[in-house]
Amino acid sequence: MNENIQKFFNPLKMYWGNRTKMQKTMLISSIVLLIGIIAASVYFFSREKLVPLYSNLSPSETGTIKESLDGRGITSEISDGGKTISVPEEVVDTLKVELAAEGIPKSGSIDYSFFSENASFGMTDNEFNVLKLDALQTEIADLIKGVDGINDAKVVITLPKEGVFVSDENGEASASIVLNTKAGYNFSESQIKGLYTLVSKSVPNLPTDNIVITNQNFEYFDLNSSTNSASDTFTAQNDVKKQIERDIQRQVQTMLGTLMGQNKVMVSVTADIDFTQENREENLVSPVDEENMEGIAVSAQKLSETYSGDTAAAEGVVQAEEDADTTAYNTDTATGSGGESEKTEDTINYEVNRIKKQIVESPYKVRDLGIQVMVEPPDANDTASLPQESIDQINNILGTIIRTSIDKSSVNNGVISDQDLQNKIAVSVQKFNGKTETQTQSAASTIPWWVYVVGGVLLAIIALLIFLFIRARKKQMPAEEIIEKIIEPITIPDVNEEKESEGTLRRKQLEKMAKEKPEDFAKLLRTWITED
Repeated sequence: MNENIQKFFNPLKMYWGNRTKMQKTMLISSIVLLIGIIAASVYFFSREKLVPLYSNLSPSETGTIKESLDGRGITSEISDGGKTISVPEEVVDTLKVELAAEGIPKSGSIDYSFFSENASFGMTDNEFNVLKLDALQTEIADLIKGVDGINDAKVVITLPKEGVFVSDENGEASASIVLNTKAGYNFSESQIKGLYTLVSKSVPNLPTDNIVITNQNFEYFDLNSSTNSASDTFTAQNDVKKQIERDIQRQVQTMLGTLMGQNKVMVSVTADIDFTQENREENLVSPVDEENMEGIAVSAQKLSETYSGDTAAAEGVVQAEEDADTTAYNTDTATGSGGESEKTEDTINYEVNRIKKQIVESPYKVRDLGIQVMVEPPDANDTASLPQESIDQINNILGTIIRTSIDKSSVNNGVISDQDLQNKIAVSVQKFNGKTETQTQSAASTIPWWVYVVGGVLLAIIALLIFLFIRARKKQMPAEEIIEKIIEPITIPDVNEEKESEGTLRRKQLEKMAKEKPEDFAKLLRTWITED
């Protein structure tokens, strides 16, 4: 038995003794690493995976759920300071349904479902009002919890006392809210305004001024009522101005870049924007027939009087009746001769066009616009290499853009003169110093230098490991051949074993014949003897 064990371990000892120190270290490290990987795999794959069942719980809710899970024999784990409880992944859905059927978790708060479940005739008005207020607070808190960045919310509402008489004025309600917010979360102005609006619209007669919202760190969330403050107005107007300038600048840059080359043109745009918003009402009156300046005749009256007597004379002037909605034209003629007189009166009422306009002028009009262009000539060192025709062409392009961009009402007579147009355009032809070098440097510095160093070191390590592995394999091959020769059994021929020959074959045949057929063997011997 010991000899067999020694035969097994002797080759291993010989193999181990022929290894270098580095080879022994690599072999031991590989074995330890393999054992560690196997142990870690067994641990993680055999470990029961736990996922959160409920989170953001109160300590009382966590205790109730933990007690129920322990009674069911289910593994559970409490984390996040007692706010989260985790269970095995395969039983999460089942537990949620079963616990919900049992009314777990119970928060201790009352919502509107309480009235449908516990309605009774023995409840007094005071008890009903208290439960109703508690339910209202719970519902508002649940709504607030749904907002992103809020873990929990507590709401306290104070309702005014209702008056006995109808003429009594009702007071205003008030609300205090404490939020449990996520760490580092910043609420936007729209979210804060939404919280104030949500609470204000949920409680009758609750203005936003009577709402106070704070978080667990006593940081107040005030409603910014000055939505049209000077700073906000300036920021909005400045953004609009920059946007207009940016759009025109990109348009000119793209156009001239295609014409001259993207690296040959630099464009700058400055704009003067009119942010005035005008609301006006116009009441206009115009004739229907503009050629004759007359309206539509809506009524006409003709009077004719004659008088006979010794002293006939026209006395006085007949006046037409005034009409607020019509225009009257009077014709009064009187003739007389001797004892007779005649008077004729024509009254015609005309209707005119009455136009009422309510005009809202939109802001953001471009009152003035300036475009500055820098062009690099084809030969950077020779400004004369750019012909004057190209410069005139650039001026014409910029002039067209300015004419179509500026509001016509901001210009005298709605027309921009050529002189004013030239004052708004500046074209400079010169060499761009350093522009190409800057772009090359930025492109080259995209990848930091240390990335190349790290990559070179990693490649060197990989090459060294490959070299050591190949060298170890070469040293290992002769040793394995020696071990195979040692292990291979040595065969020694038997001394007593005779080589097969014709004489030995005959002898074996005679011995066999003597054993099996002695008579024939005796006859054969006699024959041999007589022959001799």
